[in-house]
Amino acid sequence: MNPIRYAKSWMSYRRTISELGNLSNQALSDIGITRYDIRNIAARSFR
Repeated sequence: MNPIRYAKSWMSYRRTISELGNLSNQALSDIGITRYDIRNIAARSFR
């Protein structure tokens, strides 16, 4: 993976964690995920 693509992927990973982390537990439940799932979901965007 080239450095620019790696940096963009890392930024996407961090943004996903931040945005999902800012949601309430109720909002996360409404979309079918838990706080435990956030890092796994974000990791998919880092690949």
